[in-house]
Amino acid sequence: MLSLTTPSQCHQRAEKYFLTGNYIQAASLYEEAINIEPDVKSYYWYLGLMLLLQGQEVEAQTTWFMAMMDGEPEQVDAWNTELVTILQTEAERQESLKEYSIAEKIRRVIKEIYPQDIHNLLHLVLLSIKLEIYTGNDLQDLGVIEILQFEPNIQVNFELLMQVLEATLDYAPAHPSTLNFLEACLPYCQDNTKALLTILLPAAIEIAYSKRLPTVAAQLCELYLKLSPNNTEVIGQLASFYQNSGQFDKGIETAKLYYSLVDDIADKVFANRQILRGLMSAGGHWQESCSVNQRQESLVAELIENNPTQLDAVRIVRLFNAFFFSPYLEDNPKKHRSLQNRLLQLCQANIVNYAKEQVEKYFHGNLGRKKTTRINNKIKLGYLSHCLRSHSVGWLARWLFQYHDREKFQIHAYFINTNPEFDPLHEWYLSNVDKAYKLSKTFELAEQIYQDEIDILIDLDSITLDITCEVVSLKPAPIQVTWLGFDASGSPSIDYFIADPYVLPESAQEYYTEKIWRLPQTYIGVDGFEVSVPTITREQLDIPHDAVVYLCAQRGFKRHLDITRLQLRILKEVPNSYFLIKGISDEESTKAFFEKLAEEEGVDTSKFRFLPIVVAESVHRANLGIADVVLDTYPYNGATTTLETLWMCIPMVTRVGEQFAARNSYTMMINAGITEGIAWTDEEYVEWGVRLGKDEALRQQIAWKLKKSRKTSPLWNGKQFTREMEKAYEQMWKKYLEEE
Repeated sequence: MLSLTTPSQCHQRAEKYFLTGNYIQAASLYEEAINIEPDVKSYYWYLGLMLLLQGQEVEAQTTWFMAMMDGEPEQVDAWNTELVTILQTEAERQESLKEYSIAEKIRRVIKEIYPQDIHNLLHLVLLSIKLEIYTGNDLQDLGVIEILQFEPNIQVNFELLMQVLEATLDYAPAHPSTLNFLEACLPYCQDNTKALLTILLPAAIEIAYSKRLPTVAAQLCELYLKLSPNNTEVIGQLASFYQNSGQFDKGIETAKLYYSLVDDIADKVFANRQILRGLMSAGGHWQESCSVNQRQESLVAELIENNPTQLDAVRIVRLFNAFFFSPYLEDNPKKHRSLQNRLLQLCQANIVNYAKEQVEKYFHGNLGRKKTTRINNKIKLGYLSHCLRSHSVGWLARWLFQYHDREKFQIHAYFINTNPEFDPLHEWYLSNVDKAYKLSKTFELAEQIYQDEIDILIDLDSITLDITCEVVSLKPAPIQVTWLGFDASGSPSIDYFIADPYVLPESAQEYYTEKIWRLPQTYIGVDGFEVSVPTITREQLDIPHDAVVYLCAQRGFKRHLDITRLQLRILKEVPNSYFLIKGISDEESTKAFFEKLAEEEGVDTSKFRFLPIVVAESVHRANLGIADVVLDTYPYNGATTTLETLWMCIPMVTRVGEQFAARNSYTMMINAGITEGIAWTDEEYVEWGVRLGKDEALRQQIAWKLKKSRKTSPLWNGKQFTREMEKAYEQMWKKYLEEE
């Protein structure tokens, strides 16, 4: 043992060993200091700490106990305070070193001494999250919630409280204790509602969309509104959360409240869109939907007329999809695309203002890169989407990824708001690209695309996701293309929109800002679909075996009043016919909608069967086999559902219109070699529906043609389709390099 002249020197030397992690030597020096000055209690505190850091917890506790054994209660209290101060200092040091396990052990000791120390308990919660041992019950087990609720005079470090709240919302959003913890925090946030909002609202959005827990997100917002009842930011988001969780009435009511509280025209556009979203999602509110949509057109026209140039990013991202529902309500592409194009021009002008640095950086950077010589390099393709998972876009795009020529192309995928739960199709995509990124923030995404030097960026979302719209508006890639997910966005930053000879009429270019790039046959090609075992039978549905069964399997958005009326007329004219209705919407309003129309059209409601949603797509496809004829929707056709119907060799009736959404089934049927069932007027729609219902031989003939088409149709040839897409990419790239 080293021999020093004074205990003070012992302590100084011990501290040096202690800070370098030599706890054994430090403990030895503290023992020597105690031998020299046994009445100096701090040496015992440090000796116990050294033993604790060596994992000798019992010895540490014994050391502290022996030092306090003969003290009076007041002395023991003072000694405990000294000891805890030393322990807290060391816990903080270990946390700064990211030695979370050691810090957690020290704070457990502090808890034994002061079980009600709220700050120590909050630190313990944070440490358990960092160590990934947090169960969700920790807040309750440690007594944190109880202390916050029943100790009204307690002083709490607000910053630490918010830190713990943010961590628990991220780590265990669905656990009941997280909501209870938020509620317990509210009294401590009364003077800091804005600080709470900066944590709560982004967390709620992340929980609702990335983690697919809209009900939890709604509960978070409901609690916040106890503090700030008329906060428009929260109310606006809450409307979506209600709608996404199937609470349609609440969603509509909340959206209307939001509309009544805002005055700014850009906010009015978003609020009115939220009302329309609720009405359309529920289904069965067509007259009110049409009225609200007309107001939306007026509001957007007013906004365009005002031409604001200083709108912030929050308002801009809300404007991108202000016209999302127009094609569901009316087939008038000239009017709608004119407004959509002008709206996106306004958005682009504002983005250039608030993101000027990024826009200029990407423009000049891509221009400079173009001037450098590139010989025999692979073309870098970047696919940007939130749908590359178990989603319609995910099912349809996979063949392109599977068959891409990796000798010519390097494939990058940028996944937005990816569900953290296991998704086999998403995992498939991750393993079928050269580079994959999971990001959810606009500027992170754009910068990554730019740094990757992507040559052609393919937007699969169009206006279905605001983040995607904002990313492409920054123009991080020199060529940007929209394909598959929706009609073109109208963004000035998009160069091309992928179509085919049928899905857009020849005159369409006059009302598109993007250059329409038509593939020679079809804008989509797949090798087929997985089909499972059906879960429904006619017997289960109390339908006779000799009945004619019609099916419409579209979500509430697409069940337009007019097309539904035509479907009921078909049903009325075909004896012994039944109508299966399936799709995401509010069950009560949907049934009321059909019953009212049935009464008007003189149709027996006993012919209706409302089918539940099934989880697996393969089961949904198998269940299509129960139908004799599928009745498509208009002015917004099926897309994936049409392909699935054709793959299952079921005859269908579609009404062709002018807009992209009204011609999807048309191009797919033509490419499958089927003209029977294609209607150009309402009258033809009814005629085909009745004819196919009454003519079993015709149905069998169509089914045979569809089965045969699997061997010959470009629709069912993913490899051939991929070659056509790649040829398009090569021509786009060549054209870009040759342009001055």
